[in-house]
Amino acid sequence: MTLPSSLREHLLGIAPLWVRLRERLERNGLAIAGYVVVPLDAAAADRLSGVLGRLVVAGRVRVSLVELDAALRGSSAGRGLAAVVAELTGGPLRDRVAERADRLADARDLWAAVDDELVAAGLASDSWAGEWVQWLRSSGVLARRGVDGAVTVRVAVKVLSELLNVPGPRSLPELAVAATGTAHGLDDGRPVSLLVLRAAALFLGVPAPGSAYDRRVLWHRLGVSTDAVSGTVLCWGLRPPGADRWSAMMRDRSDLGLVTHLISLELAAHDVPLAADGEVVFACENPQVLQAAAVARVARPLICTSGNPSAAGLTLLQRVSVRYHGDFDWPGVAIARRILAAGATPWRFGAADYLAAVAAVPVGVRLPLEGVAQPTPWDEELGVQMAATDVAVHEEALLPVLLEDLM
Repeated sequence: MTLPSSLREHLLGIAPLWVRLRERLERNGLAIAGYVVVPLDAAAADRLSGVLGRLVVAGRVRVSLVELDAALRGSSAGRGLAAVVAELTGGPLRDRVAERADRLADARDLWAAVDDELVAAGLASDSWAGEWVQWLRSSGVLARRGVDGAVTVRVAVKVLSELLNVPGPRSLPELAVAATGTAHGLDDGRPVSLLVLRAAALFLGVPAPGSAYDRRVLWHRLGVSTDAVSGTVLCWGLRPPGADRWSAMMRDRSDLGLVTHLISLELAAHDVPLAADGEVVFACENPQVLQAAAVARVARPLICTSGNPSAAGLTLLQRVSVRYHGDFDWPGVAIARRILAAGATPWRFGAADYLAAVAAVPVGVRLPLEGVAQPTPWDEELGVQMAATDVAVHEEALLPVLLEDLM
């Protein structure tokens, strides 16, 4: 139903009033209540006089919404104020109050879902989780991308739970299929990928990735290969016992005193024993430790994860019997948790080792621990002593002791 043409023409002569009323109605939840004040010239005031059935004087006119609504219903318009305003101003009115309430309800549901997903995955108490949620809130990344926020977060938390709770080498397409149902679900630029990598950066204590290269590096640091050639693991003295040419080559490199960078592709192509039965391979976090071992030409095999192990590093760790040492700081403990969870055993990485290491550091050059305290499930006393002592000891400070074990 539309307004009679003559009435429509009459009412359009009061255009400022209808524009002002549209603003008022949309802002107040379409409530027919209160007044609006609108400037009207003599012609517009005369037309409004005809609608209201009383004299309206030009100038700043105060109009009652209840009075105008009743006048319109009793006129040839035959309908109320909201319907007339909608027709005269170009379309249905928006109930902005209801829209705002819906947005708030959706937001409450979304953030409740985020918390629930983190709790269910056992990640809610991790130090990075609060920062990640705050970033989700402040960045508006979910709203900007026009995605179903709850679903996106659910999938992202599923990926993070898999990566942080179940260490192991995996390819990006493999992880994507398991989490999203498609091999391209974690491709660069996808919403879930963005959320996972931001959380990973907070977990690892590194800046958010700003380029495609940074994102590939971050995936590798999580043990996920975006390809089979980029991530490496450093090896010294690794002597596979087999009679095949590759094993012989590795022994030759060890005899020549060469450090070897192994990649996932190479490890996959040579699925042979990497160490003799019962042989222990030592592992460190910092390349400077492996460098010192190579210079000293130590006898025992040593591999280096260079921080969080890449997919190649995790592959190697799972194929040999490993004893691991890392930095005595909270990021180092977080790395150790992943590596020990993958099957390694500690190497001079307990509470007594920490206290001895602290005692060897001069008081004047001691560095405090940074970051949030981490659990040390392989030796609970280690976490207790680190928190109480508040001194960081990096692997390089323990070179004499570590090298003696490797001789």
